[in-house]
Amino acid sequence: MTRHDDVPQYDPRFVEPKWQRIWEERGQNRAVEQAGERKFYLLEMLPYPSGDLHVGHARNYTLGDVMARFLRMRGYNVIHPMGWDAFGLPAENAAIQRGIHPREWTESNIRNMRAQLRTLGTSYDWSREIDTSSPEYYRWTQWLFLFMYRKGLAYKKEAPVNWCPVDQTVLANEQVEDGLCWRCGSKVEQKSLNQWFFKITAYADKLLEGIDRLDEWPDRIRTMQRNWIGRSVGTTFAFDVEDKGQSISVFTTRLDTVYGATFLAIAPEHPLLEDIIAGKSQGPTVRAFADALKNKSELDRTQLMDKQGVFTGRNAVHPLTGARVPIWVTNYVLYGYGSGAVMGVPAHDQRDLEFAAKYGLQVTTVIVPSAGDPAPTAGTAFVDDGVLVESGEFCGLTSEQARKAIEELLIERGTAETTVNYKLRDWLISRQRYWGAPIPFVTCARDGLVPVPEDQLPVLLPDNAPFTGVSGSPLEHVPSFINTTCPKCGGPARREAETMDTFMCSSWYYMRYLSPHDDKEPWDVRAARYWAPIDQYIGGAEHAVLHLMYARFFYKVFNEAGLAPGDEPFLRLFNQGFVLGENGEKMSKSRGNVIGIDEAVERYGADALRLFEMFAGPPASEYPWSTTSIAGVTGTLAGIWRLVMSNADQFESAKAPDGRVPTPDESELRYAVHAAIKQVTTEMTGRRHLNTCVSAIMILLNALKKFASSDAKPETSRTFEEGMRALLLLLAPFAPHITEELWERTGHTGSIHAQPWPSWDEAALQRSMISVVVQVNGKWRGVVEVAPGAGEDAAFSLAKTVPTVQAQLAGKTVRKKVYVPDKLLNIVVG
Repeated sequence: MTRHDDVPQYDPRFVEPKWQRIWEERGQNRAVEQAGERKFYLLEMLPYPSGDLHVGHARNYTLGDVMARFLRMRGYNVIHPMGWDAFGLPAENAAIQRGIHPREWTESNIRNMRAQLRTLGTSYDWSREIDTSSPEYYRWTQWLFLFMYRKGLAYKKEAPVNWCPVDQTVLANEQVEDGLCWRCGSKVEQKSLNQWFFKITAYADKLLEGIDRLDEWPDRIRTMQRNWIGRSVGTTFAFDVEDKGQSISVFTTRLDTVYGATFLAIAPEHPLLEDIIAGKSQGPTVRAFADALKNKSELDRTQLMDKQGVFTGRNAVHPLTGARVPIWVTNYVLYGYGSGAVMGVPAHDQRDLEFAAKYGLQVTTVIVPSAGDPAPTAGTAFVDDGVLVESGEFCGLTSEQARKAIEELLIERGTAETTVNYKLRDWLISRQRYWGAPIPFVTCARDGLVPVPEDQLPVLLPDNAPFTGVSGSPLEHVPSFINTTCPKCGGPARREAETMDTFMCSSWYYMRYLSPHDDKEPWDVRAARYWAPIDQYIGGAEHAVLHLMYARFFYKVFNEAGLAPGDEPFLRLFNQGFVLGENGEKMSKSRGNVIGIDEAVERYGADALRLFEMFAGPPASEYPWSTTSIAGVTGTLAGIWRLVMSNADQFESAKAPDGRVPTPDESELRYAVHAAIKQVTTEMTGRRHLNTCVSAIMILLNALKKFASSDAKPETSRTFEEGMRALLLLLAPFAPHITEELWERTGHTGSIHAQPWPSWDEAALQRSMISVVVQVNGKWRGVVEVAPGAGEDAAFSLAKTVPTVQAQLAGKTVRKKVYVPDKLLNIVVG
């Protein structure tokens, strides 16, 4: 046995770069299709190359890497790639502010972030790295644009955009701050321009139906996707306009409330507005009101502004009662939704009630909770189903019965139809920006809109565009780019001056990883049939709707074309939580609480950072950075190093004769070994609370240290050797560098990360031990194993051996111990 004094000190600054270099030289993490092997496609969301990564980012990438390493040891053929979502507005803004080219800024950030990820010891297959701003990538982004066009899913039409009248440019929503241009501070207007769209609405039902099959997605994400699609089944019917021979169509899901309609609300953009106000004294007031809303965004009109309206001076005719119903123009009805008109039912819609109260409109109750109930309390709309009153021949019917009966009556008259509406709208692809993939179309005076032939892709982004952010799209000011010839007739033509939304790049990148260097097709379909779809996707919940919705849309199109297996790209989704600053606030430079990856690795080592990130809390939760806790984890790794190096000879000399009866200490240790294997394996394959995995490893470490210091320990013990081997194997995905080094120093050949994952022996667990949770000042700090009914002193003695508890007790006075036998020990310190 090696004396502790003779054990060299663990130095992560030597060990970690050594193994990162060896892994790269071996090509250890390269993924190759191998028939008959269980594949696993593991992916973190494509990062934007923003510059420096901090320890909050490290949590996401470490989580993915731990899973990748575990799965490889479990016998899976794992593909775990990395790349960069490199186009986009931030790079263009940075270029404007710094006076450098967006490409220069982007490539510099990629170099830095790639180095930081390597420093973390992540096991990415870097041979598959992609950069969405490289011509090799966006050639295929353009190809997919044309693919969508050929499928009838890409089209161009007039659409409202944010327009800065001073800079004469279109602004993205991100560039509009409180209704003002982010650059010059002028009031932003709404302007109609010709824009490109993808017909995602054609897949609304397929996207909705697919959500029900994504049973390994978080429920809240699935709910957000359903709400974004917003499918509603209702009735479209019409109110005749008095004295005009025209009618206004409305859509409602609550036809049972129709007898309570006391006004119509129409959008300022409604095509019948001018006919409605013709000859009315209110005309000038209505036009002024409508004009004032032209520059308001949808967000302003539907959420930020008070409900406002103007009476048009004309009435409609109620389709069932014949009563006169006043027509109002309002700010909260948008022409882009439904028919651009709604029936106002103040008694049964809170928004309509507030509007009616403001303008003194009639409120008629037509539904009560049950027969004989009084009208609901004034000031509060009754929005639930109930029983109809004051509704002609339909009185006494339930809401459900009435909806069906009234719809049948109106359909029979030929004035209504069952309608399905969606909140989802087609995806606006065009961006009047420079740093993006050019749209591969030209406009010819003779042939109109003409796609660029595939053999002429990529349409290269010119380097000399004046990306100052003013005077429209920067590409318009590059004659050598904008002026071209028509691929169809050879005559003069103009290229599209717009670039694509960067969500276009990130909607298919996961397929490009499968054959990133293919110059014949966007991806190898044979490779897709092997690797796709993604088995585990990891990323922030902030991408719950747009990115995930667009990627699902693309994948369904790919599947229909025979380019991808299955019709969902991400089988399992996990949203990691944030790492907060030590002050409990979100990490940001402005708050001065950012801990950079480089800084943390230099001070503690990558393995310590990784272990802390996984131990600090369940991976979906938030937790604050803690200098004290990561110092405790550093001590844990040092303890593992000393234990294994001091007993390295045990790996060779553990040759206890067959049939020897294990000592009580060995039986106790063997239980700890197999309990740890079972707990870590179960967590990693189940709910994946990796913090409890680290806790189990720490408990095993304490058991091994106790055994090593025991007078009863035999000179050669198979159990002790088995325990140290299990400790290294279980720890390997979490702390890959120190375990690789110890594996080599204890005489093993080959990488520890290529070893099979250990299995537990259920027979070794046939004993009665209880897990007791240990808290310090009410916060979870670990778990100890005690005999049933063990007393407070025994539990406290074990708790003091847990490194994370030790870190919380250091230099503090134990004021009180709250012990619930067999369940909980809370140590109160001051």
